[in-house]
Amino acid sequence: MAVRGRIAEPATRIAVDVTFLRMRHPPRTAPRPLPPGYTVERIAHPSVSFYRQLYDGVGAPYCWWLRRVLSDAALSDVLNAARTSVHVLWHSAAAAGFYELDRLPGREINLAYFGLLPAEIGQGVGRAFLDHAIATAWAEEPRMLRVNTCTADHPRALPTYLRAGFEQISRVREIWDIPDALGFEIPARLRVK
Repeated sequence: MAVRGRIAEPATRIAVDVTFLRMRHPPRTAPRPLPPGYTVERIAHPSVSFYRQLYDGVGAPYCWWLRRVLSDAALSDVLNAARTSVHVLWHSAAAAGFYELDRLPGREINLAYFGLLPAEIGQGVGRAFLDHAIATAWAEEPRMLRVNTCTADHPRALPTYLRAGFEQISRVREIWDIPDALGFEIPARLRVK
């Protein structure tokens, strides 16, 4: 059961292995260009409703839940913080994915969220979109770029990050209590028995 305040909510307990990665130098090769018809736009102050559409659309298949349980006010504070930027991938006039950069103390940048909407997976845009995120982060000349992924994410996430030049620095097992009210279809492989 997840506990918020004094009210216990039904929850499903899952176990995930979280892999933490870093990149200490920009890639030596130029980023792949986005395929024709795709563009990326930094959204200065995304509305909470638009962000929730992106976050839920990209993350629901992978149990992204942390931002879903934030109040609108708390999420607005995160999105409007100077350290946060949201970058939307557009395919023609439709959102196709997004990434979020979080500027950390010590001149580090965390690729906090990255992903494509389900219809865009397998269309040949993912690696170019990741290259865009990496190039955007390195344009700010950080000391280091970080990202993490877990076993709830797409199975190609970790290999893609490694091919892009990230190195694995640690891996930990985490137990999450995901509120059932979020309506996720949680894969049996993740459920704690």
